[in-house]
Amino acid sequence: MTERLSGVAAAVLGTGPDEGRRVATELSHLSRAFPGPVRLGLDAAGVGLDLVARVVAGRPLTRLDPAVREAFLIAVTGRPRGRALMEALKVPLMLAAADAPAPNDGGAAPEPHLTCVAAADWPGRTRADAVVVGSGAGGALAARELARAGLTVVVLEEGRRFTAAEFRHRPPAERFVDLYRDGGATVALGSPPVLLPQGRGVGGTTLVNSGTCYRTPERVLRQWRDVHGIALADPLEFGPLLDEVERTLRVAPPPVNVLGRNGLLALAGAEALGWRAAPLRRNAPGCTGSCQCVVGCPRNAKNGVHLNALPQACSAGAVVVTGARADRIVTARGRAVGVRFGRHLIAAPLIVLAAGAIETPRLLARSRLGGHPGLGRGLAVHPAVSMAGRFADPVTTLPAVLQSVGVEQWHDEGVLIEATSGPPGLMSFVLPGIGRALRDEIAGADHLATVGAMIADQPSGRVGARFVRYRLAPDDADRLRSALLSIGRLLFAAGAEEVLTGLPRRPYAKTMDELRDAVSTADSRDLHLAAFHPTGSARMGADPQRAPVDAAGRLRGVRGVWVADASVLPSCPRVNPQLSIMAVALAVARTAAASG
Repeated sequence: MTERLSGVAAAVLGTGPDEGRRVATELSHLSRAFPGPVRLGLDAAGVGLDLVARVVAGRPLTRLDPAVREAFLIAVTGRPRGRALMEALKVPLMLAAADAPAPNDGGAAPEPHLTCVAAADWPGRTRADAVVVGSGAGGALAARELARAGLTVVVLEEGRRFTAAEFRHRPPAERFVDLYRDGGATVALGSPPVLLPQGRGVGGTTLVNSGTCYRTPERVLRQWRDVHGIALADPLEFGPLLDEVERTLRVAPPPVNVLGRNGLLALAGAEALGWRAAPLRRNAPGCTGSCQCVVGCPRNAKNGVHLNALPQACSAGAVVVTGARADRIVTARGRAVGVRFGRHLIAAPLIVLAAGAIETPRLLARSRLGGHPGLGRGLAVHPAVSMAGRFADPVTTLPAVLQSVGVEQWHDEGVLIEATSGPPGLMSFVLPGIGRALRDEIAGADHLATVGAMIADQPSGRVGARFVRYRLAPDDADRLRSALLSIGRLLFAAGAEEVLTGLPRRPYAKTMDELRDAVSTADSRDLHLAAFHPTGSARMGADPQRAPVDAAGRLRGVRGVWVADASVLPSCPRVNPQLSIMAVALAVARTAAASG
C-alpha cells in the first residue's frame, strides 16, 4: 500500500516525494486499525489511480512530474465519482499527516484507582451478581449503582485502559486510531455516507468526546413521557437524575480565558445578529485549553467516567475486565444466566447492556435475542455539517477548547450550532483543494474559525450485523442546508472575509448571496456529514409492539437483561447526549438492582 499511495499522498497534499512517502507509510501503519473494506478501498484507490495514470499519461503516478501529477488528480476531481474518491482519500491522508503534539508543560491530574484485569488474566469460569457490558457513559453509571447496592459487579470492556501519560507523549494520529473503534473509520452507508466515530476504551466515548454537557431539554422529556410512555422521563423525576450526573462529572461553564478566539468569534457573531449564544457547560474543571479532547486529554482535565463513576464503582467492589468483547448473552428457560467472551463465561442472573447504539443491538442479535422487529431499527445519529470562516488575524491559537460556544437561536427548529476548534486532520471539517491549493489551505488553517451544526433527525438508520445504513430524510437534508446558511451568517457577522462551505463543487463563498447560491444548488450527496451521537436502536417505551425495551429498561422477551445506553433513547435528544444517557442509566440500574 505504501508504494502505491506515496504518489497519491504527495499529489493530494502538495508535498515532495519524501513527505508523500512518509505520509503513505504512516497511513499504511494507521490503516491496520481500519475495517477490512476500508483497507481494501484505500489499496484499490491507489491501484486504480495508478492504472488511469498509466493509460492517460503513460507512466505510473509515482513517476509523473509533480505538476503533471497534480494536474492529473485535479482532472480526476472534475468528474463526480473522481471528486468523491478524492474527498474520501483526503480524510485518511490528512489524518496521517496531522501534527498536533500534546503539550508537555505542566502536569496531569493523577490517575484514579481502577480495578482492571486483562481478559487474558481472567479465569475461564466465574460468577457475579451482575455483568455490565461497556464502560462508557451508561455502563459506568450502571456499574456504580449496582455495586453500591451491594451486588458483585463485573464490567466487560472491549478496549483497554489509557492514561494521560500516553496522551502526552504519543502522536495524535496514533492515539486517534487506538481510541476509536475501526480506527475511527466507522461509516454509516448511505447517500451521503456518514462518518460515525465511536470511542473504545475504559471510559468509552467519554474518553474522546468534547466534554459538552447539555441537560435533556424539557420538550424532549415531555415527548418521551407522553408519546413513548416513559414515566422516568417526567421532568420532575428526570431533573434530580441530571443533577446527580452533573455533580459526578463536575459540570460547569468554562472560564473565558480557555474559550479560544474561535469561541469568542462565535459569541461576537451571535451578538451582532442578536442570537442566543453562550459558552458551553463542560465536565472539564481543570481545562487549560489543550484542545486535544478527541484524542484524549493530556492533563486528565476532562472529567470522563474513567475518572469518576468507574473509580467509584471499583471502590464499591466492581471489577473491569479489559480486552473483553462480549460474544453473546447466555440464556436458559427464558432468562439470562451469563455472558460469554472469548473462552470465558461469567455466570450472572443480571445483565446490563451499555455497549452503545451500534454494538448493543449487534450483541443481542448474536445472542439470538434480536427478534423484536424494532431492534436495530430507528437509529438516529444527530448528523452534523461544518463550515469554516477565514479571518484576517490568527484564530487557532492555544489555549482553546475543542467545543466552546453553543448558539441556540434555531434550537427550537432542531438545529444546534456549536463552535469547534482543532488541527487539520483531526476535525470533521475537510479543507478544500488538491495539491498546492490544499497545501496552502493547511498552511493558512490558523486563520480559520470552524463552526458546526447538528440537526435533530428522523430515526431513519438501521444497524446490521456488519454494516450500519442511514437514509438521510429529505426534510433533514433541507434542515442541514438551512444550518449551513445560519453558520455562514454567524461567521460573516463575526467578520469573516470568506467562508469555506464544505461543499466540494462550490468550496468558497465571499458573500451570503454566493453562499445561498452554493447551498441551494448542492445535492444532498455533496454534504459532508459526521455524526457523534447515535441513539434509538433499542428504544424504550410502553408499547411492546414498537419498543424492544420496556419503559423501565428491561429487554422484552427475556428476563434478566436490561439496557442502559444511548440505544434506549426513543428519539434524538436534540443536544449532546452524555448527560441524558447517564441519567437514564442511573434510573435503569436502580430499578434493576431493586428488582432482585
